Parts: sequence; structure tokens; C-alpha cells
Amino acid sequence: MLETIALGAQQLADPVIWIALISGSVLGIILGAIPGIGPGVGIVLLLPITYTMDPLAGITLLMGLYAAGWYGGAVPAITINTPGTAVNVLTTYDGYPMAKNGEPQRALALAYSSSFVGGIFAVSVLALAAWPLAALSKYLTSVDLGMAALLAMVLVVVAHRGSEFASFAMLGAGLFVSTIGLETAYGSARYTFGTTWMMAGVPLISMVLGLFALSQALTLIFSDRQIKDANTEIDRRLLSGFIEVFRYPKTLFRSAGLGVGMGVLPGVGEFLAQFFAYTSARAGSKTPEKFGKGAPEGIIASETANNAVPPAALVPLLSLGIPGEAFTALMLTVFIVHGVDPGPTLFEENKAFVAGLYMTLFIMNFVIVALLLVGTKWIAKLATVNDRLLGVIIMCLVMVGTFSSNYRLSDTMIAICFGVLGFALRRANIPMVPMILGLVLGPIMERYFRQGIGAAGGDMTIFVTRPVSLIFLLVILALIAMSARNAIQRVRQ
Repeated sequence: MLETIALGAQQLADPVIWIALISGSVLGIILGAIPGIGPGVGIVLLLPITYTMDPLAGITLLMGLYAAGWYGGAVPAITINTPGTAVNVLTTYDGYPMAKNGEPQRALALAYSSSFVGGIFAVSVLALAAWPLAALSKYLTSVDLGMAALLAMVLVVVAHRGSEFASFAMLGAGLFVSTIGLETAYGSARYTFGTTWMMAGVPLISMVLGLFALSQALTLIFSDRQIKDANTEIDRRLLSGFIEVFRYPKTLFRSAGLGVGMGVLPGVGEFLAQFFAYTSARAGSKTPEKFGKGAPEGIIASETANNAVPPAALVPLLSLGIPGEAFTALMLTVFIVHGVDPGPTLFEENKAFVAGLYMTLFIMNFVIVALLLVGTKWIAKLATVNDRLLGVIIMCLVMVGTFSSNYRLSDTMIAICFGVLGFALRRANIPMVPMILGLVLGPIMERYFRQGIGAAGGDMTIFVTRPVSLIFLLVILALIAMSARNAIQRVRQ
């Protein structure tokens, strides 16, 4: 442990890491505080920039933006009853009523302190759990890892309860797109239709920027959201919440545990984590009738859970090399570009990188809270920015980002196509995350299955003779059966 701390401190001696840490935190707070934007848009816009940076600096920039976005999203949720991000919806249930009752400082203080505890708790779990899991993963074969990738895909589909068929279709679309271009084993062209610009496949940058950023820009341009002015006065008396939050230890640490548990599972995400945390807090409260009317436990449960998810989501990525949701899938591309192989070998070959990542994630929470304590009064005003102006700005950034990645107009045209598709999917409430995971996990699964089947001499029974692979397969079948049963019950009802 002392060695890890020493290595992490050495990494922090680089001023570029601090610039990335502070820049990501500031951008995340700003984007999180503007309803309709969120950190996801910022991440995909900054993704091409991180490819030119050192791996640790690039990951730190994205993690800072990701984590700070959930912090910042609580500000408009509490002050104007409009969540900055989708995962701050439950914060409005008790945050805004508390602010209306003349206690906006208390509501914000509880949100900040809960987020801080959730983030620190999750980073601690990451530091303790990732290395042992990576050590165990050394004994996994290609067949086991390929089945683990398939399990991650199935979890993503079944996590979208009520829209499993649409999620499966989007996953299939992502898997199909991942096959376009030259395949690695024999160098044969797949679905290129005789063109040369399709040989390298569909660029991830173009697909991600189109699906998430450009579709969001179109949504903002056609938005009819009414701009609200905050009717509460905010001052800097925000430190009191860091004491009050520990008056509810059961709610605090139960929510943090749920956030970590949900973050490790592929495809689950922040919303389900905070939903279970909020429901559990209300069920275990001595005054459940106060929930929805300004209960401090409601704010604590929501904000603790959703901020415990981001660091926990890194556990399967760092230890197994398998991303479980869209953000970690994007982070995997940063690893790949820089030749860093996440998985069992990461903790042996890149100890300094892992130690630096732990340290930056830990310090990140302190930086974000400090920025919020100083700038909340001005951050709250960001919620009044015109949606159409933001949409035009994002659209311009997407055009520049897609063209500058490879200086090819075809990349921009692909982004526009996916942008229109993403806009249609948003209007139809069809999830887009499975498509991204299909694009990223598809080649990973294909590579592991090729290696495993090749090593077994083409014997397909290898998937059931390997104990770990068989367990994964049984879990997959059980999940599919449960999902099918639930779907049939919903149809009958």
C-alpha cells in the first residue's frame, strides 16, 4: 500500500496531470449544471484530444469530467427543480422542496457531502478490489474471457427492463458495425462494398460523437424547455452538510455500497443504483412520510449512490479489460491508442499508471468539492443558458472534432448519419448505449473466441468443459430466461 501511495505521488509531480484534473473537474461541473447537456457530451467531444495526451492525463481528464458532472447536476436539481443530468432526477424529489422551504444551502451541502463520501468510498473499493480480481483473472483462458464479454452484453440488455428487445436490436446493430472493415485473423474485407475508406471500419469517434453529441445538439435545438430563474439565494455556508450527513450513517453507507455494487455490474449504471438506494432509504427511515417533501435522507441516498458508480465501473475494466458501460468503453479506446493493455498484466507492467490513477481519483473529489464550495452561486446561473445556443455550439464542435481526428470528410458524414439516427432513437426512447458496447465489445469477444476455439482445435465443447466458462454460460441462460419470463408477464398484464 505504501509503495502504491509513493508511486501515485510521483505521478502527481507532473503538472500536466494537475491541469487535466482541474480542467476536467471544472468542465464537468459546468456541463453537469446545464440541463440537457451532461458529462457524456463533454466526454465524447474531448475523446479525440485525449488520444494525443499521456494515458494517465487523458483518463484523468475524462474521469474528472465524468465524476464532476454528477456533482454539478445537483445544483439545478435543487435550485430550479430541473435535474442537470438524468441521474439527478431523484435529487429533485427532496432537494427542491428543501430549497423552497428556505434551506437551499442545507440541500446543496447535503448533496455535495453525500457525493464526496460516495466517491471516496468507491475509490477505496476500487483500490482494494481491482488488484485481487486481476490476480484471479490470470487463471482465466481466452474462452472464459470471451464468455465474460458475452455476459457483459447480456447484462446490458436485461438491465433495460421493459425495452429488452430494443436493447438487443441496438446491441446487434453495434456488433454488426464492429465487423465492418478488415478482420484481423486473415485480413479479409467485410462489408466494405469495394470502398477503400471503409477498410479501417467505422470510426468509433464518428459513431460516438454522432450518436451522443450530435443527437443531443439536435434535441436542444428543437427543445421547448422553459428557462426558470432560481428563486433561492445561495451563500457560502455550505460546510454544515459535511457534519449533518454523518447523522444518517445507515443511509449513507448503504447507498454507497449499492452504488459500488451496481457500478461493478455491466449495464446497470447510476440511475438504478440511486433508485434502489432511494427506495431502501425510504423503507428503512423512521419518517418515510417526509420523503418527497424535503427529507435529508432522500438527498443523501440519491447523491451518494450515483457518485459511487463511476470509480466502481473501473473495476471490471482494469482487472478484466472488459468495459461494462458506454463511458468505460470509451476509456478502453484511450488505453488501446496508447498501447496500455487493461487486464491482468496492467498491474504488473504499469504499476505507476495504476497508482497514479488511484491517487488522482482520490484527490479529484476534494478538488470538485472545493470548486463547488467557491463557485455554487455562479454555477447555478448556468441553468438559464439558452438550449438552442448550446445546441449550435455542440454541433459545431462535433463537425470540427470528427474531421480533425483523421482529416477525412467521410468521418464527418458518418457522424452526421449517426447523429440523425441518434436523434430518432432519442425521440423513440430507444437506448443507444448497447450499440456503443456492441461496437467495442464485439472485437474483444471475437478475438477471445477465435483464440479459444483455435487452441481447442475447433472443439466447441470447450465452452462447457471449462468450469468458469460454464458458470458464465449458465448465468447468461438464467438471465435470458428471467428476462423472457418478465416480458411474458408484462404482455399478459
